[in-house]
Amino acid sequence: MQKLALFRLHLIVFLWGFTAILGKLIHANAQILVFYRMLFAAIFLFAFIRIYKKESINVSWKIFFQLAAIGCAMALHWYCFFYSIKVSNVSIALSCLSLSTLFASILEPIIFKRKIDVSEVVMGVVIVACILMIFKTEFLFKEGIIYGILCAVFGTVFSVFNGKMFGKTSSGNIIFYEIFCGWLVLSIFYMATGQIFQMDEINYRDLALICLLASVFTAFPMLESVNLMKYISPFTLILTVNLEPVYGIILAFFIFGESEEMSPIFYVASGVMILAIIVNGLMKSRKNKKLKNFN
Repeated sequence: MQKLALFRLHLIVFLWGFTAILGKLIHANAQILVFYRMLFAAIFLFAFIRIYKKESINVSWKIFFQLAAIGCAMALHWYCFFYSIKVSNVSIALSCLSLSTLFASILEPIIFKRKIDVSEVVMGVVIVACILMIFKTEFLFKEGIIYGILCAVFGTVFSVFNGKMFGKTSSGNIIFYEIFCGWLVLSIFYMATGQIFQMDEINYRDLALICLLASVFTAFPMLESVNLMKYISPFTLILTVNLEPVYGIILAFFIFGESEEMSPIFYVASGVMILAIIVNGLMKSRKNKKLKNFN
């Protein structure tokens, strides 16, 4: 069962890594892409929860508005991610995601009222240094790097506050309302700014790819990651999720070829960032084991 759970975990991380590939294959701009991704994902999740599992989606208004706020952060995270891909490439967008670890090391202690972990801050400094190296050598993609950093910021806000919601309602309801409310807020914003009339500027090919993105690469992995928590530790989940940029960058290189070729410094800096995250995770795991044995 444990081996099967680990295989399923790597599968969903691989699927998450492939979302960047689909983001580049889809010709629609980031606004349209995120609008339809969230709409279709919300429909798939609703059908799964209400029709297939026949579970209630009732939540209190307080929880609804909390999930709506988190859903806004999710929408901004996805928008910045796909916009970064559109103006640069997959490798740049995925490498910038590593900054989430630094932002989490600062935000998480504040929200959960725990002491700041010095090792996390040190690792964050290493990651920032690597990002600065990438920014210097890949200045041509400066706009993509800036939006990649914003993607990491909103992704961290989403992840940290999302952690506060588990237990207040079912995991399926949390994911559904976050995605649905994110889409709802986007719709209201687009209507207020007149951008809603641009949402029909999409072809059937892109709609089919976004439908695939929303189902196989969004709704399924999110639900699966929740189910896997029964069999694997949160540490294993977090550590494995850090492989998402690795899968994505390798896939992008083989699929898109020259457009994804970066300087040697980029690959060195990206490798150092990923290694720093993994080493820090292993150190924290050993520290937790020692504390358990001591207690």
